[in-house]
Parts: sequence; C-alpha cells; structure tokens
Amino acid sequence: MKIAIVTDSTCDLPNPIVEKHGITVIPLHINQGENTYLDGVNLSREEFYTKLPEFRPSPKTAAPGTDVFLKIYEKLTNEGAQAILSIHISETLSATINSARIAAEQFTRIPVTVLDSSQLSLGTGFLVERAAQMAQAGNKLEEIVSALQELMKRTYVFASLKTLEYLRRSGRMNFAIARFGEILQIKPLLHMNMGKATAHRTRTQKRATEKLLAWLAEYAPYEKLAIVHAGIQEEAEALYEQVRSFFPQDVVSIVQITPALGAHLGVGALGFACISKE
Repeated sequence: MKIAIVTDSTCDLPNPIVEKHGITVIPLHINQGENTYLDGVNLSREEFYTKLPEFRPSPKTAAPGTDVFLKIYEKLTNEGAQAILSIHISETLSATINSARIAAEQFTRIPVTVLDSSQLSLGTGFLVERAAQMAQAGNKLEEIVSALQELMKRTYVFASLKTLEYLRRSGRMNFAIARFGEILQIKPLLHMNMGKATAHRTRTQKRATEKLLAWLAEYAPYEKLAIVHAGIQEEAEALYEQVRSFFPQDVVSIVQITPALGAHLGVGALGFACISKE
C-alpha cells in the first residue's frame, strides 16, 4: 500500500529531508497588518527574524483551513496514494490538526489517518521523518502509527526565551504578567513532551542555559538531537560546540525555527529537539 505522509510547516524539517521522502508540507498563515504570508513559501526565515522586532502590528498566525487539507488529500490520491497519514503540531498549541480532522472525515476516496504529534518544531519533524522512512520501507499504516506513539514518549523539545515580549504581543500571555516578568528580568523556559507544554523560569540567562544543559544530560543518550533557534545562528553554533559530545553522529544539526512558531517565541529562542534512546 502506498502511504502518503502529510504534515504542516511547524515541523521545521529541512527541505532536503522533505524532498528525499516525498513529504507534503502544508503551510500555516502569518498575518502581519494587511499582509498575509504562507509560512515557508513567500517569507524567508532570515527576512522574518530581521523584521520581527519592528513589525507593527505584531504578526499573528492562523491554521490552514479545511479546504486546504481536502485539496491536498485529493491531489495525493490522484497521484496514486492508497492511504494518507497526516501528522501535525500538538492540538494544545494550534488548531491546525482540527482542520485536518474535519477534512479527513469529509474525504472518502481513501483512508486518512490524522495523528497528533504531541509536539512542535523538530519534535514533530523527527516523527514525520520516521513515518516517511517506514512508509517507504513498506510498513503498514498501523505499524507506523504504533511506532510513532512509542517514539512520542521519548521525544522532547525544550528552549529558553530571551524575552516574554513576543508571547505578550501574540496574545499568548497576559500583558501584566509579561511586564512583571520583564521588570524582574525573568528568563522563561518552555518544555514539551506528550502534548504537555510546561513553563519554567530563571532569573538570568546563565541559569536558563544551565537548565537547558541539565535537561540535555537527563535525556541522553539520543537517537535524534538538534539545536533549534530563532534568528541567532551564531549563538546556536556556540552552543553546539559546548554540547557536541551529546550528538549521535559528528554532524552539526542546527535548525532555525519557522516564523509560524517564531512569531510567538520571538528572536533569541534557543534550545533542543530530541528523541531519547531510553
């Protein structure tokens, strides 16, 4: 059975991997004033992070509509897919998967399975990549879903933010709390596993980094590991030099997170996406 793999642009998979495995990526929408962009299509990551501090009003994100998913499912069916596995950012963070579920219910030509990755960024991306590899190897749909559900338990994303300002601007945090945090120089940390996003805080950037490194050591060794960042490539490279012994292979894996996530996390977000071996 030919199984097509669909995901969304928050997965942060590099284009060579997407193309190698024939993965279909549906872009989220980024609305900035009167302008609307398709995430990863007509707005580059470099351009976005350069302009983000000056954007007024602040950019907002929106999930693709059900019609977008229906068109993609139709296209893949016409190209010979016999089943579709649609894997998306955690429903605790985005309405994207709801659009996919509605489309899957309406689409009747071939079976469509919608799976909540319980993750974001490369946490989702690593799962999507594994699904595509298994589909190409001839695994059955139920085997792929079962394998991903096991991997989810060992998949983590954790990062520090330079500021609470972008969470406030995007409407994801109460203004008074954001201002209070800035006054006290609180450095927020985000941790994601199995659909549960938890927030932690420290008083300094140094302590925030120490907490990231503590998590990194806690979940080692790794099947997959990458550094994710928002517009701070040099800092990401410096962090890699500090932690390169944790990487499964001596390959630099640094990915700039997509604008659809960066709009909320802001310039300066830095952390890790990983799949633990145990």
